[in-house]
Amino acid sequence: MKQTKHILPLIVLSQFCCTSLWFAGNGVINDLIISFNLNTNALGHLTSAVQFGFIGGTLVFAILALADRFSPSKVFFISAIFGALFNGLIIWEQHTLSSLLVLRFLTGFCLAGIYPVGMKIASDYYKDGLGQSLSLLVGALVIGTAFPHILKDLTASYPWKLVIITTSILAIIGGLLILLFIPNGPYCKVGAKTEWSACFKVFKKQSFRAVAFGYFGHMWELYTFWAFVPIMLKTYTTIHPEVVFNIPLLSFFIIGIGGLACLLFGSVSKILGEKKTASLALLLSGVCCLVSPLLFTVSNQLVFIIFLMFWGMVVVADSPLLSTLVVQKAPSDIKGTALTIVNCLGYFITIISLQCITLLLSYTNSNYIYIILAIGPILGLVTLNRKQN
Repeated sequence: MKQTKHILPLIVLSQFCCTSLWFAGNGVINDLIISFNLNTNALGHLTSAVQFGFIGGTLVFAILALADRFSPSKVFFISAIFGALFNGLIIWEQHTLSSLLVLRFLTGFCLAGIYPVGMKIASDYYKDGLGQSLSLLVGALVIGTAFPHILKDLTASYPWKLVIITTSILAIIGGLLILLFIPNGPYCKVGAKTEWSACFKVFKKQSFRAVAFGYFGHMWELYTFWAFVPIMLKTYTTIHPEVVFNIPLLSFFIIGIGGLACLLFGSVSKILGEKKTASLALLLSGVCCLVSPLLFTVSNQLVFIIFLMFWGMVVVADSPLLSTLVVQKAPSDIKGTALTIVNCLGYFITIISLQCITLLLSYTNSNYIYIILAIGPILGLVTLNRKQN
């Protein structure tokens, strides 16, 4: 296994580089609103566009079984190059909301060939200890997602376009690393035929349905929390005018700390098992959803920040564990397709959640709306731990 020691670090690095595309628009949302004269609710719509694109991409990838029929490294590379291109086109100065939505949709479509395919590549190399491997990969996704926020903070004195250009360059580098240094793994089965029923076949297995629905509950909360972290911080400063936050920097740490939580809970899962550890994370994040309105009233800003950082940890800590369970419960010949279709449905759920909160914010400024996010963890806990026949 000596010769494969470099494999996981390179996959993790590539995943980080490429997934920085995900929230590149969110990192410069205020600049986009000013530069292209957008409405303030553009954040929810642009984030949803990426999710819609990811859903469309994962659906196409799943139906055509691209990650199982072709070399996953090549699929990853091609997706990274096109993702970088569509992301980079944001810097054109004549955009409207419609054209920005199209570009974010196409970027999301390309991410379907990056995130789940990256997990597929890891599963082709690591049969034992897959949970730990996927913890590292999801950790890379989390930090990659948070990265545009700190990049915006570090380049505050430069044009916002630098954030977009940098994330596109990173995606190209990530794609090249996979193409040049990650050949097909020992457990990779390339060349499987397209099986149109595969998307439905995987859900016939009760144990697979249980973990998949647990994952769906987790997704209801995750991306909406991530997307609205800057809004939560801004809301707190409105309620407490004496408080001044560096919102981009804090957003990076609140979202990015989830990457460390993935590693921590991955280690805990070696003792408790993936299912119990994922259930613990779902329980804790559900509690955070329920008590969140009260924290906005706390005058101590440090308490509020610590709370958001804790929420940022538990909201994503179960993601690699649930993905591991999905891989373990899926048929070996279509595990790439299984991962992709579960991601597809999971991200569709994020759009419903995002639009619910966006719609509610247009009618009320009450912070009690975030309680709705608890629906996901509660349903996830119920389905994940339901007694199987």
